[in-house]
Amino acid sequence: MSQPNRADLGRDPARVSGMFDQVAAGYDRTNTVMTFGNDAFWRAATTRAVAPRRGERILDLAAGTASSSASLAASGADVVAADFSPGMLAEGARRHGHLKNLTFVEADATDLPFADGEFDAVTMSYGLRNVQQPKKALAELFRVTRPGGRLVINEFSTPPGRAFRGLYRFYNAQILPRVARVAGTNSDAYDYLNESIRDWPDQKRLAAWIREAGWSGVEYRNLSFGIVALHRAVRPDAVRPEADPEAGPASAPVTKRA
Repeated sequence: MSQPNRADLGRDPARVSGMFDQVAAGYDRTNTVMTFGNDAFWRAATTRAVAPRRGERILDLAAGTASSSASLAASGADVVAADFSPGMLAEGARRHGHLKNLTFVEADATDLPFADGEFDAVTMSYGLRNVQQPKKALAELFRVTRPGGRLVINEFSTPPGRAFRGLYRFYNAQILPRVARVAGTNSDAYDYLNESIRDWPDQKRLAAWIREAGWSGVEYRNLSFGIVALHRAVRPDAVRPEADPEAGPASAPVTKRA
């Protein structure tokens, strides 16, 4: 039996991918236990935000076991489930490979193997914070989306309420690791989960990154008191000059919808 693979905040792609390979079989079950079933609510909210339509081509990046991809494919859209973990993709194909309008592609979020403007909508759930260069991933998502196409990012975030934020951080630091040891197959992976959530930018900063990548109409909606935040944007018809990936946060205001 191989030793548990634990990623760290350096987010080395090989280590992160290997970690997800090891938890693939029990990933969905563990998530449901740790989120008290909220993962299904968050997935449904993401699908509604993407608003998939029959005949559209949609990229679900960091698709994992393709639960989100299958939800999108139910609309009749042509969905590509992409992930850098072959173990997760294999588990997704085992569960959902019978869907004719769902395909699986191993892909690096910072160097996507797709043509410019190939997709009508792109989405990424709980994967952006695992990417070593998240701004580059946002730029790649922009590149492969057609003008007028849609972006939806669902990611763990920062609860705005001080009391709930403190309770949430206590749960992540003290309770979540214990739950993971009972429900999961690699508890070290969920120690990393807590660290990556704590290290991740809040809603406004992520919205700024999305604007810097060229997206317009950026807005976000908090789910479950801000445990996760659903960010949405549109690729403008006129492409602006490429943004400096090292630039600071944009100054334009963020539209927030609670």
